[in-house]
Amino acid sequence: MHRIVIVGGGAGGLALATKLGKQLGKKGQAHITLVDAARTHIWKPLLHQLAAGSYDTHAEEIEYLAQARAHHFKFRLGRLASLDRSGKTIELASSHDETGREITPVQTLAYDTLVIAVGSQTNDFGTPGAAEHAIKLDTPQAARHLNDRLINACIREQTVPHTAARGPLTVAIVGGGATGVELAAELHAAARVLVSYGFDHIDPQKDMKIVLVEASPRLLVQLPERLSESALRELRKLAVEVHTGEKVVEVTADSLSMASGLVIHSTITVWAAGVKAADFLTTLGGANPLETNKLNQLMVNGHLQTSRDASIYAFGDCAACPQPDGAWVPPRAQSAYQQAMYLARSLPLLAAGKKGHAPAPFLYKDQGSLVSLSEYSSVGSLMGSLSKGSFFVEGQLAKVMYWALHKQHQLALGGLTKTVLITLSEMIDRTHRPRIKLH
Repeated sequence: MHRIVIVGGGAGGLALATKLGKQLGKKGQAHITLVDAARTHIWKPLLHQLAAGSYDTHAEEIEYLAQARAHHFKFRLGRLASLDRSGKTIELASSHDETGREITPVQTLAYDTLVIAVGSQTNDFGTPGAAEHAIKLDTPQAARHLNDRLINACIREQTVPHTAARGPLTVAIVGGGATGVELAAELHAAARVLVSYGFDHIDPQKDMKIVLVEASPRLLVQLPERLSESALRELRKLAVEVHTGEKVVEVTADSLSMASGLVIHSTITVWAAGVKAADFLTTLGGANPLETNKLNQLMVNGHLQTSRDASIYAFGDCAACPQPDGAWVPPRAQSAYQQAMYLARSLPLLAAGKKGHAPAPFLYKDQGSLVSLSEYSSVGSLMGSLSKGSFFVEGQLAKVMYWALHKQHQLALGGLTKTVLITLSEMIDRTHRPRIKLH
């Protein structure tokens, strides 16, 4: 039986495992295995809400073991440690609990087709002090750590009210992309809610300061300028201090230094600028490694096969996929989902031995972008297939469409019935749960 091993349980990897499990695993046509170093999945675009405490992870987290059982694939806990291309095996590192006790030993998995979908991580560009003093918002663990730091800082502020000498509680966010902009708005909303839960010595306008720093001339530089202007206008309404054209050259425990000479005091620093693939990908394969680029991404062809091994595929943020016009598929959630659905069509043909029936090379279709500004607003641009242009959405319509993107993700993983039940559960939870995580 054809063995398909998928490494990485992000939005793309989990969607692919779920789809192939229903298509091939259920019928006994292939053996599907998903590998991830965590036990549960959280949709990455929600990390800013998790960091601010405005999102209930227990209601949203998907347990890989339960998903595997329901959709006819296997799950293995572990981190990819090495690859033997000639023997077609991968080795998973041992895992341990918080006391250091071993949970799983070193494991070896054989494959006929290997799919690597390990996503990306934040790129601090080697900025001095960033690794030691900034929280990189790219994992659920980092988001929870940021939330703990925020709550502790608020408790400290409540107990010892700020003085002019000490200054206000300041959260500095490096990076004016979607993550940074969404986090800034979400933190402002969280501060307002915290006041209603007893932090009455904290004035969101005086005692808590949110600073957003971007090296480019404007926010959301990868999106249309009109979106950038709308987001900036909304953030200024929330009294978020925005600095564009400012490159961070050093991070300390309590400050950011800019190339211009500007120094910003910071109680908590969050790094949300730049992405790169994991460093281990550059040596994956040992003496015969797979080809990578300067961002550590695996080089793939139009069929998402790695350049040096046709039996190994890669997609999502960890892969560099060329397009017919010479551009590269951007590292975005919609890219990973489209590529997952492409592989869900092509891999069954490979498993059935129909190598000559592979679909045409992958072609990315930009469906536009949406940026959520917490409860205040949303902005976005949608690509118009009829006009071959784009149109802009803001306010309530954009908020509904952003919510619908999340529901699309849930539909892909759980189907209609489960998504409806989850949505009803979310509505019920809002009536009795705190509006923000307080522990």
